[in-house]
Amino acid sequence: MKRSVALLAALALVACGAEKEVAPAAAPPQLRTGVVEMRDVELAYSAEATVEAVRQSTVSAQIAGRIVELRFDVGDVVKKGDVIARIDERAATQAEAGSQAQVVEAEAALRNARVNFERSKQLLAQKFISSAAVDKAEADYKAAQARVAVLLAGAGQAATERSLATIVAPYSGVVAARHVELGEMATPGKPLLTGFDPSTLRVVATVPQTQVAAIEADGKARVELPALGKWIDARRVTVVPAADPRTHTTRVRLELPEDVRGVYPGVFARAHFVVGRAPRLMVPREAVLRRSEVTGVYVIDEKGYPRLRQVRLGTASDERSVEVLAGLRAGERVALEPVKAGMHSVPTGT
Repeated sequence: MKRSVALLAALALVACGAEKEVAPAAAPPQLRTGVVEMRDVELAYSAEATVEAVRQSTVSAQIAGRIVELRFDVGDVVKKGDVIARIDERAATQAEAGSQAQVVEAEAALRNARVNFERSKQLLAQKFISSAAVDKAEADYKAAQARVAVLLAGAGQAATERSLATIVAPYSGVVAARHVELGEMATPGKPLLTGFDPSTLRVVATVPQTQVAAIEADGKARVELPALGKWIDARRVTVVPAADPRTHTTRVRLELPEDVRGVYPGVFARAHFVVGRAPRLMVPREAVLRRSEVTGVYVIDEKGYPRLRQVRLGTASDERSVEVLAGLRAGERVALEPVKAGMHSVPTGT
């Protein structure tokens, strides 16, 4: 009995060893892959740039008074003609009423002077008064006319000042900053709100004068917004006809399309100016892995396993791919999920 038990145990150990020997290797991981390819790409000169608004303005007060209403705050969308703030207009209203009263008084005096002048001319025809009296009546009439004109102008100015208590948006846009609070005292020239038109944005870059001729020759450029992960075709490229004598650089403006969203003045950008075309070895951007000073990709070997390979990148790039100078060959497959590929990678040399 003991001999049978020992024999069964030995057979079980042998079976376990056999199972270990024939256990299949782990299957290759399922990864999204891309292909390294040689293709014609646009050669670009890249320069750091900043987004700015073509139409950006600060609305200021034109009369003195307490701010009694602020209808918009930072980030609010404003339509052209919308009332954005109101200043206490009671003093302006009283000044306008006083001017109107003076106009009424002057018009009454004008009517009386006109009647006196007409009567004086009739009396002169009847030889009852002298010509000097008629001349004085005419002078009084003209003086009354002049006074009415002056007071009408003053009344118009008072009405204009009263209208300035209501501040309206000069164009449609977005409020970027609010400089006052409700209840503060406004004075002529004091900033109230700053806004910009998001449909008229542009990117401004500074380039060396040696690159200006190539930029003007092609006239095409793309704008990269790293914070948003966007690439946008510039509608128009304008080289400012002036140079900085100290740095020998020139400013270039790139107009953005009107339908761009999520972009506002001050955002960092890169301007990529097209300066020619040439064949380059390109690898998908998603495949590139950067760790400190090491740049690499996971290359899929003939068995389907990812292997880390260090590469050296060039300057040619677009939103989908980047140039490879060394480390890869055309036709090789690379993993587009480098983090996931790293979990299943095979050490180099195995």
